[in-house]
Order: sequence, then C-alpha cells, then structure tokens
Amino acid sequence: MVEKDTCEIYCYDEEKVNRIQGLLKNENDGLSRVVRLFKALADENRSKIVFALCQDKELCVCDVANIIGSSIATASHHLRTLRKQGLVKYRKDGKMAFYSLDDEHIKQLISIAMTHRKEEKTHV
Repeated sequence: MVEKDTCEIYCYDEEKVNRIQGLLKNENDGLSRVVRLFKALADENRSKIVFALCQDKELCVCDVANIIGSSIATASHHLRTLRKQGLVKYRKDGKMAFYSLDDEHIKQLISIAMTHRKEEKTHV
C-alpha cells in the first residue's frame, strides 16, 4: 500500500496560519529579494561562477570564461546578472575587469548548500 503524502481531510490551525501570513506580509519585500537571489543561483553556470569565486577571492572575466567553458561575452552576461542581484562586485584595473564575491554571506550560502548536498547523498 502506498502512503499518501497529502492530508486526507481539510482542516487547518487558524492561529498558526494567521500568524505566519502576517509574518509573510511584513517580509514580502525581503522574500522577493531572496527569491531573486536563488533564481540567480539556479543557473548552473552562475552557480559555477559563485563556487569558483568561493575558491579564489578574485577572478577576471577571462578566468571565469575558461572555468565555465564559455565565451567571454557569456561569462560577462552571467557576471552582470550576479552583480545586479548583489552577489558579486567588480573592479577595473586598466583594461581588465576583476570580480569577487560581494560579501561573506554568499560564500556561506554556497558552503551550506554543498554540505546539504553531501548529507542528502548519504540519505538516499
């Protein structure tokens, strides 16, 4: 017999639901930003870029293109997206553009996700 993963009757805890809905209303803007952050990281190449920047403090666009196996234009596009989402920052040095993580929290997010992935693999 297969166990259903849904409720078999409809009932809910009104107090709990109202409390959490209130919290969601207060945090709506913050949650929208979190969603945009995870959307940016949902692209495999952008995740590779962020992972690479966790390994080395700063990479130029050419380094990034070679790491992800793309053209410079594609790497630049991904880096621009990550910058717009506040994940990376850049600096110019002559004709070179160098990118780094915007802050330590991004590195922590990637570290936590990688740790979770390893734990998930052991539970399968």
